[in-house]
Amino acid sequence: MIHKWKTSSAAMLLFSFALLFTLCGTVFGMAADDPFYDKQAYLQQIHMSEAWDIARENKDTVIAIVDTGVDLKHPDLQPNLVAGANLINPKLPPQDDNGHGTNVAGVIAAVGNNDRGVTGILWKAKIMPIKALEADGSGGEKMLGEGIRYAVDHGAKIVVLSLGLNKYSSYMSDIVRYAEERDVLLVAATGNEGNRVKYPAAYPTVLAVGGVGTDGTVDSRSNTGPEIDVVAPWDVFTTALGGSYENKDGTSMAAPQVAAAAALLWGLHPELKPYQIRQKIRQTAEDVGGRGWNPQTGYGLLRVDRLLKEPMLANMYEPNNRKAQAKTISISKKIAASFSGGTDQEWYAVDADYDGTLNVGLDLDPSLAVNVQHTDASGKLTSTTVQGGQTVPFQVTKGRNYLLLQLSDRNRRAETPYQLTTSFDIYKDPYEDNDKQYKAFVLPSRSQTIKGTFHQYNDVDWFELPIPESGSLGIRVTTDTARIDPVLLVQRRGEKAVTIDQGDDGAEEIYDLPKVFPGSYYIRISNVKDYANPVVGEYTLSIEYNAKLIDPNEPNNHWYQATAVSLDTPYNGLLDTSEDIDWFQFQVGEESLVNISLTDIPSSVTIYMALYDGSLKSIAGSMNSPPSTGQQLTGKFAPGTYYVKLTTGTPFDNQMYQFRVTAQPLLGGYTDIKGHWAQDAILSLSGRQLIDGYGNYTFQPDRPITRAEAAAVLTRAFKLTKQRSIAYSDLDSSHWGYSYIARAAQAGMIDGYPDGTVAPDQPVSRMEMTAMMARSLNMTGKKRGTVPFTDVDESYWGTGLLKQMKAEGWIAGYADGSFRPDQQATRAEFMKLLSQLLKPG
Repeated sequence: MIHKWKTSSAAMLLFSFALLFTLCGTVFGMAADDPFYDKQAYLQQIHMSEAWDIARENKDTVIAIVDTGVDLKHPDLQPNLVAGANLINPKLPPQDDNGHGTNVAGVIAAVGNNDRGVTGILWKAKIMPIKALEADGSGGEKMLGEGIRYAVDHGAKIVVLSLGLNKYSSYMSDIVRYAEERDVLLVAATGNEGNRVKYPAAYPTVLAVGGVGTDGTVDSRSNTGPEIDVVAPWDVFTTALGGSYENKDGTSMAAPQVAAAAALLWGLHPELKPYQIRQKIRQTAEDVGGRGWNPQTGYGLLRVDRLLKEPMLANMYEPNNRKAQAKTISISKKIAASFSGGTDQEWYAVDADYDGTLNVGLDLDPSLAVNVQHTDASGKLTSTTVQGGQTVPFQVTKGRNYLLLQLSDRNRRAETPYQLTTSFDIYKDPYEDNDKQYKAFVLPSRSQTIKGTFHQYNDVDWFELPIPESGSLGIRVTTDTARIDPVLLVQRRGEKAVTIDQGDDGAEEIYDLPKVFPGSYYIRISNVKDYANPVVGEYTLSIEYNAKLIDPNEPNNHWYQATAVSLDTPYNGLLDTSEDIDWFQFQVGEESLVNISLTDIPSSVTIYMALYDGSLKSIAGSMNSPPSTGQQLTGKFAPGTYYVKLTTGTPFDNQMYQFRVTAQPLLGGYTDIKGHWAQDAILSLSGRQLIDGYGNYTFQPDRPITRAEAAAVLTRAFKLTKQRSIAYSDLDSSHWGYSYIARAAQAGMIDGYPDGTVAPDQPVSRMEMTAMMARSLNMTGKKRGTVPFTDVDESYWGTGLLKQMKAEGWIAGYADGSFRPDQQATRAEFMKLLSQLLKPG
């Protein structure tokens, strides 16, 4: 028998409400019924209502909060708490006696949709409270490390660290590695001092979270820097001690949002590893400080809806197959990406705030090798091969550096995931080795400002300041990072030392001596005792010395009394009366690029500098404009004797100026080709006016040559006059190389790319260089014969030209039998090959 079920009007009304709720949830996103939900505006910033349509809980993943504990009786938290630990007093439960940990817990997992208080990002969860901080919120790295280890050893998969220290330590680094090796995700706040990212957020595998305001801009107090991953809202309304609720702000409140989002994702995809969780959070972040990564906002604002909805990309940095497409990454972080095959090129841009060493580590199959090319901010190219699991150093210069990665096996077809770890070591300052008092670097006896670094373990810097005359002395030490807590020591030889350490992390130290007497004064700059590790940052030592000074070069008031100076040697002097004139004389033995510099001029003084040749004929002159304290004359000088005359209308006797002449011998008009392996080729082509250097008398032979530069050289070399009409999407007639490219294209020496571009400013590869030269010889390539190089095969587009050029003796590969066709060609390589082609006969 078939029964027909009747539906009552009440049941129909309930069904209608349920359908309406479902539709509203689908269109507008799920909302919680907690009374204070309207005060939690930050949840809308990260699009939680849309995310809750997909997931609202994770009861399988334990989230540990290493903090001040949690209010264990808070009715909005209690259902989501699991057993934790009190490391401050192990006999007691991890009850919060500060409030901070309770604030963090509410952001993550205040019970949602329970008609009480606020809602956490996770409505149902497992929160493990670990008390590792005192009631005043203070704590040390040992207790922090024990808290992380306890969480890892007791089943936590996510550890939230809304705390931080300014110093790096090997101990904490080992703890972080311990967690990563056991597939535990660490999420940490960057800090709230408007300075550098704190540790543990600054370690490469910790997810570092900064804070933004309600308008989406970074709060000025949020710490920033190369270690930041993402940002999240700074202001929250959350749980508080005693079962209450309150407004809180800071990166401490931003970090737990990211941790909770990670838990939602892990609940949907428990197979993911921590590095994949980190990468997915970066991938789905919303750009708020420009496209891609930057040191203020990382990869952008946390978007939980995108995190749960969007598919995970094998390589979020694609497309980055060209230098122009290079994706900016941190100089100090670990990321994940993938090679689509052996021909896939991966370009990254890395910004260095200082000169130093960039360490590049690659995690991939140890049987595979990757060719890594580095181009520093000056354009210098270096390259090496890295096996999976290795880390290699590259010398970097301040500014934008580029990395190009490509599998050594160009024939590999399989997708090859890898992890790239970057770390940075700052440069060794020019005053080393001065770690001991007897090695103190002797400073000139004058007011001055210098910069130094702590580039190695237990680095301290000693300086000796000779005081020739009685006077006053002021010493000031500042730093550009809170990771340095400077300590100043001052000692007059034979007397007791004075140590000055009044300020906290990053604060300046000042010591004034109203009266100093002739003798040597020692100055030691160090980082506070607990901060023994190298630091990425600089300190500035400022010395203000006021004394009655005597010009050591007098008498030199006439040209025939001119002080004879040695090149590249500083000379200090005074102009202490309105009639005082200082003459200097120097000699140039061969054609050279000469620089005459005058520095350390008092900020209120103008000095007139006049240059004369050996017959006292005026050549040039200059003057500084206060408050500028320096000036210089630079130019190409023929061999001979020269004179410099200094005068002023504002005499001074309390500060020495510094006069210095440097000379760089010129060869062919360049300072940087003498002794270079391509010297003869460069001189030959330069003498025929086929090539140009740069405005600073350099040729930069090891700099990659661009496609426009190559076209210009070929046009001149082969006297190309005909040009065809060209239409490339990235080249217009205003580009300096337009006519050269048009003529080279007419001659068939250069082609555009299939996408309609010609990439005029992109470096030429060795294969492209070879193809250009071959086409200038009207070569079409050989089909027969064996492939001459080990790293190309018959399927490679340029193999035929390589065969012919090799067979006719125009090219040769490397000692290992490779040609490295996709490696950037340098200006020297291009000139060497071209000079061979242009030789008579």
